[in-house]
Amino acid sequence: MTEYKNTKYQIRLPIVLCLGLAAGVFIGASLTSRKGSGEVGKDVQKFRDVLTHIQNEYVDTVNSGVLLDDAINHMLNTLDPHSAYIPAADRLAANEDLRGNFDGIGVEFNIFRDTIVVVSALSGGPSEALGIQSGDKIIKVDDKILAGIGVTSADVMKALKGPKGTEVNVTILRRKEKIDYKIIRNKIPQYSVDVGYMVDSEIGYIKVNRFAATTFDEFHESLKSLKEKGMKKLVLDLQGNPGGYMNMAIDMADDFLSTGKKIVFTNGKEKKYNSDAMSTARGEFEQGDLIVLMNEGSASASEILAGSLQDNDRALIVGRRSFGKGLVQSPFDLSDGSELRLTISRYYTPTGRSIQKPYEDGDEYSRDIISRYNHGEFFHADSIHFNDTLKYTTPNGRTVYGGGGIMPDYFVPLDTTLNSHYLNELYTSTSIQEYTFGYAEANKEQLVKKGFDHYLKHFSVTDQMLANLVKVGERNKIKPDQIELRNKKRLFQVHVKAQIARKLWGNEGFFPVINDTNEIFLQALKLFDRIPAELDHTKM
Repeated sequence: MTEYKNTKYQIRLPIVLCLGLAAGVFIGASLTSRKGSGEVGKDVQKFRDVLTHIQNEYVDTVNSGVLLDDAINHMLNTLDPHSAYIPAADRLAANEDLRGNFDGIGVEFNIFRDTIVVVSALSGGPSEALGIQSGDKIIKVDDKILAGIGVTSADVMKALKGPKGTEVNVTILRRKEKIDYKIIRNKIPQYSVDVGYMVDSEIGYIKVNRFAATTFDEFHESLKSLKEKGMKKLVLDLQGNPGGYMNMAIDMADDFLSTGKKIVFTNGKEKKYNSDAMSTARGEFEQGDLIVLMNEGSASASEILAGSLQDNDRALIVGRRSFGKGLVQSPFDLSDGSELRLTISRYYTPTGRSIQKPYEDGDEYSRDIISRYNHGEFFHADSIHFNDTLKYTTPNGRTVYGGGGIMPDYFVPLDTTLNSHYLNELYTSTSIQEYTFGYAEANKEQLVKKGFDHYLKHFSVTDQMLANLVKVGERNKIKPDQIELRNKKRLFQVHVKAQIARKLWGNEGFFPVINDTNEIFLQALKLFDRIPAELDHTKM
């Protein structure tokens, strides 16, 4: 098992990470055989005999490698939902999101009417250095034409991504001019903190989309920057965050907790998989009011962070019940380069809660989110019933529950008025992206000159703009729904305004606009005055 000396915590912790809802939390390890494994040896021999008979005697020719992979997957599926087998060919892609960077040419792109359009050249990447611009159309990569052939995002990624230092030839159409670029691929940063901005003179907002290798550094910089701008209160948004490296969640929790507070602990069959994480010296934001946003898509490392802050009476959790992922996996290297991710322990919040939801019925586990919706949990907090045997008490006397996710301190029902099938179709057909990209390009000079603050306060999406959006949708074979457009006009206006802002100012422009449709965020802003009473029941 790989370990490291963590000088910050002054304890020996396994290296842990979580790869989202499918994979979960990990502890670094290597595959070793335990002594006294005679019974395992007999079982392995039986399996080898069966495989040999199939290969030699079966009536048809079979691929023994495929049979073996299927057998491994079936075997793991009988254990729990998060133990998994990753073939060697898929291993790099499976871990890429957590590395904090990838190798490529450094462009954000979209596909409009079967044409790859550069939305932006990423800062510090090779494409920006060569002068590739927003609006450029990628029509050819090496010797392959990529325009007008039904190209998909996966096709583009496969063509443009590759190891650092390798060369790719790209042909760009800029207006009517074709330009050939020879691009040397390089490391391109991926950011797990989407944005940090001031909501008003005192309240800051940070959105974390996953817990990757660089998350704590990104978060810490955002936190310090907001404090310099006068932040006294913070909204930490973990909605839809599927997890990531566990030590990133621990580091973030330590920024909010005073010395000596338990953050999380793990217990397994083997003592080597047991660990405790405690907060240390003064963090960056131990005193200010804190609200954490969660929903049914918040899982694993997100639940570790939220659970530690809830159990220590440090934060108010606002939103809906989280996913319920409390199993710890360890990655084991296999001889052919594939990887086994095996559940080896459970993690617990400081009060001793296991928030792993039941998984004995695998089919029910996979349908859990749909079942919650159908049961009414997304709309009514009282539809959730917890077993009293899973009741726990925080130091300040607040009641919290284990047995399936983190239940928020303040429940916010799902607002169905913020959903629109027509808006979804405009997104999936990239019609809204195409229209807002074109509008931003055509009006960039005057909008940027006035600045984002002016745009946020004064820019309005007109009826004519919505009519033009409808026309773009029709070109992309999306049938207009004028009734829905009329009844949910403000929703469409917010999304168009947010997408234009994203094209001009990135996430710093997008989130302050789109959060007007974030019902959990809007409710959280009203709760800061209630934090002292909510978090300290000893003074009620």
